[in-house]
Amino acid sequence: MTIEPKTKNKLDVKVTLIPYAEVPQVSSRDKAYAKEEEALKQFYKYSTEYSSFAQIIEDKKKDDTNREILVKALLQQYSKLGMHENVKSNIDKLNEQNTFTLVTAHQPSLFTGPLYYIYKIISTLNLAKKLNSFLPDYQFVPVFVTGGEDHDFEEMNHVNLFTKQLLWENEEKGSVGAMKTATLKDVLAELKEILGESENAKAIYDLMERSHTKFDTYSDAALSLINELFGKDGLVCLNMNQADLKREFIPIIKDEIFNQASQPLVEATAEKLNEVGFKTQASPREINFFYLNPQIRERIVFEDDRYQVLNTDISFSKEELEKEIDNHPEHFSPNVIMRPLYQELILPNLAYVGGGGELAYWLERKTQFEHFNLNFPMLIRRNSAVWIDKGTKKRIEKLGMTSTGLFLETEELIKIFIEENSEGELNFSEEKLELQAIFERVKNKTIEIDASLGKTVLAEAAKQIKSLENLENRVMRAEKQKHEISINQLRKLKEKLFPSNGLQERKDNFMAFYMKHGEAYLDTLKDIFDPLEKSFVVIEE
Repeated sequence: MTIEPKTKNKLDVKVTLIPYAEVPQVSSRDKAYAKEEEALKQFYKYSTEYSSFAQIIEDKKKDDTNREILVKALLQQYSKLGMHENVKSNIDKLNEQNTFTLVTAHQPSLFTGPLYYIYKIISTLNLAKKLNSFLPDYQFVPVFVTGGEDHDFEEMNHVNLFTKQLLWENEEKGSVGAMKTATLKDVLAELKEILGESENAKAIYDLMERSHTKFDTYSDAALSLINELFGKDGLVCLNMNQADLKREFIPIIKDEIFNQASQPLVEATAEKLNEVGFKTQASPREINFFYLNPQIRERIVFEDDRYQVLNTDISFSKEELEKEIDNHPEHFSPNVIMRPLYQELILPNLAYVGGGGELAYWLERKTQFEHFNLNFPMLIRRNSAVWIDKGTKKRIEKLGMTSTGLFLETEELIKIFIEENSEGELNFSEEKLELQAIFERVKNKTIEIDASLGKTVLAEAAKQIKSLENLENRVMRAEKQKHEISINQLRKLKEKLFPSNGLQERKDNFMAFYMKHGEAYLDTLKDIFDPLEKSFVVIEE
């Protein structure tokens, strides 16, 4: 299917949609979810269709979301960031009972990290826009949740730009969001050098430099960056690490730490997923919370009748820990098992928009949500895309290939190219069939005389077929040598668009495309993406 973007600031691109089921780089779970295969249906609540939202709204109304606390926390957060008029309007709407959120989330990767960081945001923006038209009696607010409490610094401290990797070196410990932006000085200088002096380069560097030097902590810097990029679209950014919001979570924090319900629930679901053929993601623990303090984000474990904070001297009796939770809920940081519950508790949320790996985590959570009496949201796979620039497209066409054909594995692509460009026949399949037929006739004649000779004939047949296959491989290698330059070009094209046979969106950063097209790049994505389309998007300049 081919569509044309409609935005006024659009680029002249061709857009082709490929069903996920036809994309080799997409996981079997993704394909099964997109096709709504029966085996997965027990693990989610809503079909991913626009018509499902009326029911989700009715179900979510039963959750007791504290809108007043949410709005207060958001306004407090934005008092530091500055607020676009469209963001202010959306935050105000959250006070109203007919307003609901649509959420995506990600840890604050350096300079937004891989492309999918941007893709999931634009997918969520477009979902909100379409729902506001589809259900005009309700209002839908797109929300981006930052995972600033995480301490997986090595997962987010780098970014790939062109052929280089920028690395943020920092010796701080604990929550990534609490780290100081002063240590970004060197990586910002390196970024400036790589970007150069073009108009778009200066614009994007000024944005990065402004966002990452204006604030003391990295969490605020990352929120500021996304706010500046998408505030005009009404995207509400939320750092959930706020005391007032976590106070709402106190009953679940206590229930989870003292009763430890989540581990058996999630493990039971994971076992069922494994039984129907889907590998599970998360590893729940007895206690699924970290203790959070400056320079500390360490697991809480129950040992020797006390609640210990690993790798520290901090420990609590049950009574002391209850008091600590009541007085300082902000000291308790949910892990991947509990974070979805916290998110859905504090937001009037209907759907979560994420990548295939994220949805795999969520598919393990439905019974856990039921236990804590929270509505399980619709799970929506964000858009995936590959962007092919003009130069790359010309090289693809020169080789006689198609952009969609490049989804195949590299060696399969090369084989197809050689077969299409060879002057002679490279495939010996007909000859092998003829040889098998000859030996079958020989075997039949032989066993009439001596039945024991049948196996000897079959062994000789296998040997001759193998010799023919070896000759076939030698012919293919000889043909490859003739086309060595073209094959190397094909390998480079494949690696550029599908690094290590993966997806472009998992490696490249949006700045590489912004450098060339400026805001028109983001506007074109906004015009194309529809996360409920359930298709991979191929964009050709």
